[in-house]
Amino acid sequence: MKQDITRQLHEAAGAHQPDRARMLARMERGAADPVVRHRARTIGRSWRKAALAGLATAGILATGGLAVAAIVGTPSPAPVIAPVITPVTPSPTVTSPPAPSARPTAASPAPATTPGSSHPTPSASSRVQNGPLWSAGSMGANSTVFWAQNNITLRTTRPLTSLTVELRVAQTGGVRDTGNWRTLPSDDFTVTAQESGGALLYRWVLKPGRTVPAGQHMFAGQYNHATGVRSTTGDSYRMETSDGAAVWGGFAPTH
Repeated sequence: MKQDITRQLHEAAGAHQPDRARMLARMERGAADPVVRHRARTIGRSWRKAALAGLATAGILATGGLAVAAIVGTPSPAPVIAPVITPVTPSPTVTSPPAPSARPTAASPAPATTPGSSHPTPSASSRVQNGPLWSAGSMGANSTVFWAQNNITLRTTRPLTSLTVELRVAQTGGVRDTGNWRTLPSDDFTVTAQESGGALLYRWVLKPGRTVPAGQHMFAGQYNHATGVRSTTGDSYRMETSDGAAVWGGFAPTH
C-alpha cells in the first residue's frame, strides 16, 4: 500500500505542466488593455492562489502519503502469547509392603460332634478308635426329665461294606422305646429295638450289598424314662465290622 501511494504522488507531480505560452499571451493583452490588465491581474492573482492551493494540496497529499507510509511501514505488535504452564504431577509415594506376619500354628482339629450335644469323658473300658473307625457317645441336648436321646457318632476313613452298631440303655426305671434314627439311608439297615438283659437294646445291621461311605455318620436311640434326672452310667455302645475293626464306649453322666 505504501508503494502505491508514493507512485500516485509522483505521477500527479509529473503530469502537472504549466502552459507558459498562454500565460505570456495573457500578460501582453493585459498590458495593451486596461480591462485586460485588470483581468490579468485578477487572473494572475487567481493563478497565484491556484498555484498556492495546488502546492498546499500536494503538500497535504505528500504528508498524508508519508503518514500512511509510516502507518503501513510500522510493524504490527506481536501478539502476546500466554506462557504454557505444564502441571507437575507429583511422584507417587512408594510404600514398602508390610512385613509378613507370622503364620499361626494350625491346631489339631477336634473330633466333630453334633451341635448342642455334650461330649462324654471316655471310661477306662472304652476304645473309641480302631483301624478306620472313630467313635463318640453323647446325650442329646433335647433330653428332658421324662425323655432322653443317646447319640453315637461314627467316623470312618474308608467305605465300609459291613457294619453292626449296638446301643444299650440300662433299665433305670420306666425306660421304654420311642423311636430311633440314623443319618444314613434307613433302607440300608435292618433295625431292631428290644428288652434284653435288663437293658433296652438298639441294633443297626448294614444289609448285604450296601456300603457306608467314608465320612461322619450318626445313630440315635430315643426312649421315655422315670421322672427325674436319669443316670447314664450303665449305658454303652459298640460298633464293629466283619474285618475285625471294633470301637466301643459309654456316655457322660448328665448333670
